[in-house]
Amino acid sequence: MTVVLPGLTLILVAFLLSAVAARRLAGRPSWTGALLDHPNARSLHQVPVPRSGGLAVLAGLTGALALGGSGGGGAPAALWWIVAAALPVAAVSLFDDLGHVSRRLRLAVHVGAALILLGGDWAWVSWDLPGLAWPLPLALTGLLTVLFVVWMVNLYNFMDGMDGFAGGMALFGFGALALLGWRGGDPVYALAAAGVAAAAAGFLLSNFPPARIFLGDLGSSTLGLLAAGFSLWGAHARIFPLWVAWLAFSPFIVDATWTLARRLARGERVWEAHRSHHYQRLVLAGWGHRKTVLRSYALMAAVAACAVAAPGLAPSEQWLLLLAWAIIYVVLHLRVGLAERQGSPG
Repeated sequence: MTVVLPGLTLILVAFLLSAVAARRLAGRPSWTGALLDHPNARSLHQVPVPRSGGLAVLAGLTGALALGGSGGGGAPAALWWIVAAALPVAAVSLFDDLGHVSRRLRLAVHVGAALILLGGDWAWVSWDLPGLAWPLPLALTGLLTVLFVVWMVNLYNFMDGMDGFAGGMALFGFGALALLGWRGGDPVYALAAAGVAAAAAGFLLSNFPPARIFLGDLGSSTLGLLAAGFSLWGAHARIFPLWVAWLAFSPFIVDATWTLARRLARGERVWEAHRSHHYQRLVLAGWGHRKTVLRSYALMAAVAACAVAAPGLAPSEQWLLLLAWAIIYVVLHLRVGLAERQGSPG
């Protein structure tokens, strides 16, 4: 990065604003009475908790963006496309936190956000695998881009069900993207991704078990949109192939996709709340929030490290890396089932 100090200042601003806002919102639940998450049969918490943490994360990001934009030169065009896509997602998610928004309206807004990213010429244009790149037909690029963005928005929402979990994935996932941007010679991308990671870290100070505040749909859906947008941005800028971003966020992608596929196979109503994600099953099996999230952080950190290292490996080594992680995820799936059968941490 050409100018280190201003970049570090922006990261610090994102962290501090998010941390202060989260603490204030958590300490004054009367401010956000309409945004209280009350326990129900599908919840893992036992008392009402404010679900206004998304406001804290956005406060950190907005403050850093405003400071960076006022420092001369403004924010890059790529970042403004992400902001334009994130705004409608954040708005409909906030209304959903405050009341009930129909699934059709949410889906329409998520598709619209994906189309905004497409308008910025950020399509998923090729099927990239280690050592291979197959250009996708033009008609397929738009469809796959929309499906990818919509799925990332929703899977982040699905996975936001345990103290410290979604915030931790944002910290490690965007932290990995920031390091990839730095190593790839794109300081603007690195700084933007680091800002998201810093805002998530500030929020985590109040969200780590036992959580005093939750992200809510506003926070989780917006982070999902940012994960999709930054993945496409990095691939479009040739910082890394798209599969590397998938690897960085694979703890969420694998769990959510596997759980959705299993529920579809069982004929369940996949749009209804449930407690069948791997992390939920571990908590219910007796691991508790703290042990489950700490083990999850170890997994996220390992995946992030591999994602950062992956672009520098030979294609054969990249294939071995992906195979290793496929085996690890199968073993983890089996370990969750064993923990359930034992009915104790084991």
